[in-house]
Amino acid sequence: MTNGLRVLGTTGPKKAAKAAASTSKSARYYPADDVPKAKHSRSKKQNAPKVRASITPGTVCILLSGRFRGKRVVCLKALESGLLLVTGPYKINGVPLRRVNQAYVIGTSTKIDVSGVDVSSINDAYFARVAEKSADGEEGFFANDAAKPAVVSDQRKADQKKVDAAVLKAVEATPLLKNYLGSNFTLGKHDRPHNMVF
Repeated sequence: MTNGLRVLGTTGPKKAAKAAASTSKSARYYPADDVPKAKHSRSKKQNAPKVRASITPGTVCILLSGRFRGKRVVCLKALESGLLLVTGPYKINGVPLRRVNQAYVIGTSTKIDVSGVDVSSINDAYFARVAEKSADGEEGFFANDAAKPAVVSDQRKADQKKVDAAVLKAVEATPLLKNYLGSNFTLGKHDRPHNMVF
């Protein structure tokens, strides 16, 4: 303090002495080896997310994002991960068997009877990618810039045909449903989605 005014950035003698004493102290115990701490485990199995009540097996859904956005698809079942298993059918609109997040789907009031479709063998592991081992090494990785086309396995093709055959029977039983599934969902300039009943 000078003339009753405190100068910024300075401390009293007691605080300065205490700070000096605390910094000179050292820890009394050091472990001989670095003991790894156990990390927090998140391996506890989570429950699958709830599927909206408007989406049931056989519901015709509209895809809102991704490669097939705007397409109408048939929901076959909800998988353990909470994703929906859907199909076009492939013959009608080109959408194969695939998983879709329910957040990017509009469930419509149109329903199809899919009780005759057997999709019990299809689960999340069915869609797992197979890791490819490249023997070329680093030089081959950078030299080959051309994208490799996706190869669909014969198992997938057979499953697609089997599922679509059963779905197409139900589709053809309802008049105009084939045309409905084949058409894309679009919004015009004066359409109001919040007033629409899907």
